[in-house]
Amino acid sequence: MTEFVGRTRELAALQRAFDSTKSQLIPVFGRRRVGKSELLLHFLESHRGIYFLGKESPETLQLRELMATAAQALDEPLLAAVSLAWKESLEAIVRQWKGTEKLVVILDEFQWMVQAMPELPSIVQELWDRQWQHENRVFVVLCGSYMGFMEREVLGSKSPLFGRRTAQIHLQPFGYQEARAFHPGYAAADAARTYFVCGGVPLYLKAFRDAQSVDANIRDAVMDEFSPLHREPDFLLREELRDVANYYGVLMALAAGATKAREIAQQTGLPERSLPYYLNSLVELGYVAKRFPLVGGPSTARHVRFVLEDPLLRFWFGFVYPNVSFVRQMGPQRSFDQLVRPNLPSWYGLAFERLCREALPVLYEREGVGAAFEVGEYWDKHVQIDVVGLRKDDWTDVGECKWGPVRSGSALAAEIGTKAARFPNSRGATLGLRAFVRTAGEGTRAALEKARVKVYELEDLYGE
Repeated sequence: MTEFVGRTRELAALQRAFDSTKSQLIPVFGRRRVGKSELLLHFLESHRGIYFLGKESPETLQLRELMATAAQALDEPLLAAVSLAWKESLEAIVRQWKGTEKLVVILDEFQWMVQAMPELPSIVQELWDRQWQHENRVFVVLCGSYMGFMEREVLGSKSPLFGRRTAQIHLQPFGYQEARAFHPGYAAADAARTYFVCGGVPLYLKAFRDAQSVDANIRDAVMDEFSPLHREPDFLLREELRDVANYYGVLMALAAGATKAREIAQQTGLPERSLPYYLNSLVELGYVAKRFPLVGGPSTARHVRFVLEDPLLRFWFGFVYPNVSFVRQMGPQRSFDQLVRPNLPSWYGLAFERLCREALPVLYEREGVGAAFEVGEYWDKHVQIDVVGLRKDDWTDVGECKWGPVRSGSALAAEIGTKAARFPNSRGATLGLRAFVRTAGEGTRAALEKARVKVYELEDLYGE
């Protein structure tokens, strides 16, 4: 069995809900591959219950499998012999439960059950309102990967289940510190490089081995056509989308650095007016994000940037998909050497900026900052600021990120100072200057600190 890593907060939240004196109805949602099913199955290892995985199949077949699963899990063979509708099936399962603790009922990939039986949310609502919420017998989890569906059918104000959830878990990819637990043998730099490619997705992190270099892992786990991640983005997107050709064009444009609809239209040849459909779908799935410059005030649509949020998709659409014929013909080593290796420093540089923005709240906690804050970046026609921390204590942090070597600390300090002067500090906050670097020699650090710039090396971000 694969070792289960992390998710201590989520497991604790599930256990607190289970230990309560009331029945529970808990939506669990998040993008695909983030580990929702693994989390729930791990929780179920220490509790009695039923785990049922929805499929794109007719209602009758799904119900038959549900009852067979329940019969085996509860040791009630008669459940498998009955043929009932959804309402009666769920009632029969709960009625047959003889335990003294709550019965755990996990309905995973809930969207496929609803696709076959659109009235299912209303059925769950009726059972909850009429029976389950008045007892302490059931622990129902509705789990789904498609964010738009979960928001409409489970969480949204127009859903029959609105207002009935007793808790909820929006499962996110692991952060950079949590992701490091998958590769304890790596130093901070290699842990970061792995995170740059795999993000915080458990399945992807497990494909890399800390017994070999990150370069070797990229070659073996991504560039090799027989490797686990070589076609993962293709499989992932085809599970979620139809007419993938246009989506792939949009994703390639984003991976190549396009951030605005006009730029995407120019690179893909798609009409600009058609792009909101594709971009909004990708945002809804969690693979693309909308970004606005952080200034502490409202931003308009003309300021928006679209960014490819998923690291593996960014890598795949940047290096693999546009060059698939070359990769297949030349093999993983030559493909890596010619296509990937020369471009990794700049590619890592952009990924490092994201890690630094993710790290700033960790640094605030470490530094005892008690004020509320927002973290983001800022840009306009004249300046790009990699990290902005907008705090409610009349303090704003402005940061620059350098993955490559820093040859002059004083030059970097001057660059940060110039960018800070161009930040629209309309509220008159005190500006704090920060430099995020992979490594800093003594001279570099001294020059930056002399200019009152706080310096953070990569190892500092990991708490080493």
